Amino acid sequence: MLTENLLESARELSGDIVSLRRAIHAEPELGLHTPKTMAKVRAALTDLPLTWREGTSTTGQVATLEGGKPGQGQRRRVLLRGDMDALPMDEKTNLEFASTIEGRMHACGHDTHTAMLAGAARLLCSKRDEFAGTIDFMFQPGEEGYHGARFMLEDGLIDPLPDAAFALHIMPNAPFGVLAGRSGPLMAAADQFTIKVTGQGGHASMPHDCVDPIPGAAAIVSAIQAMVTRRFNAASAVVVTVTQIHAGTTFNVVPDSATLNGTIRTLSKEHRLKARELIAETANHVAAAHGLTATCEVVEGFPVTICDARAVELGQAVAAELGGAEGWRDLADPIMGAEDFSYLLEKVPGAMFFLGVANDGEDWRSCCAIHSPRMHVDENALPKGTAMLAGCALKFLGEGFD
Repeated sequence: MLTENLLESARELSGDIVSLRRAIHAEPELGLHTPKTMAKVRAALTDLPLTWREGTSTTGQVATLEGGKPGQGQRRRVLLRGDMDALPMDEKTNLEFASTIEGRMHACGHDTHTAMLAGAARLLCSKRDEFAGTIDFMFQPGEEGYHGARFMLEDGLIDPLPDAAFALHIMPNAPFGVLAGRSGPLMAAADQFTIKVTGQGGHASMPHDCVDPIPGAAAIVSAIQAMVTRRFNAASAVVVTVTQIHAGTTFNVVPDSATLNGTIRTLSKEHRLKARELIAETANHVAAAHGLTATCEVVEGFPVTICDARAVELGQAVAAELGGAEGWRDLADPIMGAEDFSYLLEKVPGAMFFLGVANDGEDWRSCCAIHSPRMHVDENALPKGTAMLAGCALKFLGEGFD
């Protein structure tokens, strides 16, 4: 069994994995261009027999490893992905390796994803004579809303397409070392909307001489919430949230306009399109009822992350080999966050799995979630993530989805 002793081998790499994670964590980078992070990865893997490719749209790179075992029959290709970018927020962890750059923090765990993927690359290179086939290691920037995976695909860095793709995402408020996943929709599509409500400004003491956009904008917020509950089946996961309201400049002036910004989260193409249409319809009708006009613009975000049932079954089998039946949990419901690994899963079968990194022995329910400025990771869980990635690659190359 190729996955036998993988966890032990990954634990032997624990020092390398943690050191790389801490170096990346201390110097976070944003967006599509993370050159310092990429340089740290290249330096950590410089002695390995990997072939590297890079594109023009991002600083992301793909490293390729060719198995050394003569193939008998089909030689499969599998991709493992780790994202590298941080979030624009201040860190409040007081860790000795906390961010050294004001306004930037690895609060979504991408530092751990990259370090675990680098560990998997080293582990799999040590076993290259034991498998046939090809493994691509995708080091990707720009996951936090920048469509980095899509750009790397468009740059031709994932050409030829793999036969399967796998990724991990840590969860700091989930049980230590437990792996979880589900087939079908795992994470939501995420779109952004902007509604501009226009009236006619004037003196705040004489609102009857104005067409005040603020009451109309407030009514639109409430109407959108009612629209979701009354126009979609209650069993359908549709989330529309207004997160910003901008209007006015001072206390005694009725403004000409008000602007609403928010997010749309859906789990199907049908509901994604329907939600966009209904938001615009609702805004227009409510605005008209207040003597106002409204325009609605939607910026398309990531698609739904859909996991192939065969890939999830394979991942569950690997998790069981690494930690027994207690090491895996089926997720009953999707998570309404979004993930640009979805661009890969639109093109090839695969899956993303979650790894619990709450402090071992502590109540994981009380831990801070991702995107918290106080998010903490128990680094002792990271070798298991490395073993999981390596195990998925080896199992797929050896058995496929048969």
